[in-house]
Amino acid sequence: MTLLETLTHRHTTKAYDKTRKIPADIFAQLLEALRYSPSSVNSQPWHFFVADNDEGKARIAKATSGPFAFNAPRVMDASHVIVLSSRTTMPAEYLQTITDQEQIDGRYADDATKESITKGRNIFVGLHQKEGDLTAWTQKQTYIAQGFLLLSAALLGVDATPMEGFDAAILDQELGLKEKGLTSAVIVSLGYHSDADFNAKLPKSRLPEKALFTHL
Repeated sequence: MTLLETLTHRHTTKAYDKTRKIPADIFAQLLEALRYSPSSVNSQPWHFFVADNDEGKARIAKATSGPFAFNAPRVMDASHVIVLSSRTTMPAEYLQTITDQEQIDGRYADDATKESITKGRNIFVGLHQKEGDLTAWTQKQTYIAQGFLLLSAALLGVDATPMEGFDAAILDQELGLKEKGLTSAVIVSLGYHSDADFNAKLPKSRLPEKALFTHL
């Protein structure tokens, strides 16, 4: 499919065929889509928790109780489920791991370049820490990764469901996120839709181009 065909074909899956699993090689590519997602100053302020069995999915589904119970089957029946979490802190040691990895990957032509890039990243992160909006900023970066995951899934013929309908406090406690300096941002279920997925049969509905774009 072309990119446009992929964009118009993909949809938020409402019901999964629990008998179908995503092939390992396909899922490995989806993890790479997350790993290669861009972020401001290459901060990569995220961590991804992956469940590919009933036990792991059940842990995530604990957060889909009460008013969010409608999402429980979309967690339990999917092939794989990923919790995208964002960092609540950006300590010096974490920033150093990014610098070290950039060094390993050959991003620095010389020590001066390394110092300049590292200083710039630290300053930018420090600004958000000073303003008190660090968590909001890291969550924005994490949503970029979600977008990459959703498009990559569609390109690979995998259905997906992004979910904000869950109790973040329950999920954070279940996964011990506070102790890790993280908080859950969004859940994405992945797999293949079943015949019960009414949304797969509906046409796309988006505002027209003239309502969305202003050409300057």
